[in-house]
Amino acid sequence: MASFQLVVFDMAGTTVRDQHEVEHCFAQAAAQTDLVVSDERILAMQGLSKRFVFETLWTEQLGNPTDSALKTKVDTSYQLFTEILENHYRTQAVVPTEGCLETFAFLKENGIKIALTTGFYRVVTDIILEKLGWLAGLDENYVGNDQTIIQASIASDEVEHGRPQPLMIQKAMRLLNCSDPKRVVNIGDTPSDLLSGQAASVGLNLGLVNGTHTRSQLEAYPSDQLLESLTDLPAVLSTLSFQSTASGLSL
Repeated sequence: MASFQLVVFDMAGTTVRDQHEVEHCFAQAAAQTDLVVSDERILAMQGLSKRFVFETLWTEQLGNPTDSALKTKVDTSYQLFTEILENHYRTQAVVPTEGCLETFAFLKENGIKIALTTGFYRVVTDIILEKLGWLAGLDENYVGNDQTIIQASIASDEVEHGRPQPLMIQKAMRLLNCSDPKRVVNIGDTPSDLLSGQAASVGLNLGLVNGTHTRSQLEAYPSDQLLESLTDLPAVLSTLSFQSTASGLSL
């Protein structure tokens, strides 16, 4: 596994089971603040910073709003969304996705670091991590060590621009001393995850089709491979590492 140094995972839908709960929370907040948006449009924007999504949708609905008018609408919708979302994660079960914990164990055994990135802001990210037990051992910068379950957590409000920009992946690399993007694997279940991986020039950009998006919905976006679940990831990494070693190349 010497070819790979870091795997960057999305959270909701990739490492944390999401049966469209986030979309439902978003739809509730939109409906209650008179923002008209279809379920399909909400799904298409999964993985993006949630405030950015409200800014985009309100701009589309209002046409050419003044800055103050847009801010008022966005603030109202976003505030309600945060209340609905935080209540959801505080009161409902939070569980890892299929194959997640086994994949984490495989990576740890092979000395590969784990970073989680997300379109969530830090408050919700911490609620989820705490309920899963993945927050344990992380320092004030949300960086862990070889003994912690994950080695870094980056939320969308901790970088200047969330997905599809590559800044969260790049921050994970800096925090974990990984200087070569070709030694990074990015994996997620949304178009914005894959676009972010492409923008970061990662060595392996993988899509997951058992999260919020289906195979047909992800096929149009840049990826090296689409996986059925995280259960497939260890075999993919083992195969590519073997091929790299056999050919004398460094991924």
